[in-house]
Amino acid sequence: MQFRMQNPAVVLSDAMQPIQQIFKAAHSAGVDGATLELVHLRVSQINGCSACVDAGAKTARKAGVTDERLATVAAWRETPYFTAPERAALALAEAATRLADRPDAVSDEIWDAAATHYDEKQLAAIVLMIGVTNMFNRLNATTRQIAGAWG
Repeated sequence: MQFRMQNPAVVLSDAMQPIQQIFKAAHSAGVDGATLELVHLRVSQINGCSACVDAGAKTARKAGVTDERLATVAAWRETPYFTAPERAALALAEAATRLADRPDAVSDEIWDAAATHYDEKQLAAIVLMIGVTNMFNRLNATTRQIAGAWG
């Protein structure tokens, strides 16, 4: 596989700084860093973005996510390795990523479960992480970014 071009956010350098600011803001809202990285990884798995799955696994490991949890995040519902708050964040991540799969993409049940564990600022951080990850997945998949190529 060969990439088509550099990531558009790299090509248009004025785009990267605001994106990095969103990541920084998301990480400063009081959500455990490992949870945000699990959200990023799960969204990237759903979207089939190899570059983000690769980078996400490495970043999650640096945030303290164990190999056992990394290996099972795609099957988080069937494992005992995730906390209730993490499960709520992962359910929200899946629903917000698969918007077209059902009429009420993010149901009140999913939202309320997340709101049980996270305050408004933390929910904003999780939703921003989901949104930015989805954007990067689309940029990377469209331009065929290569897993591991970013270091």
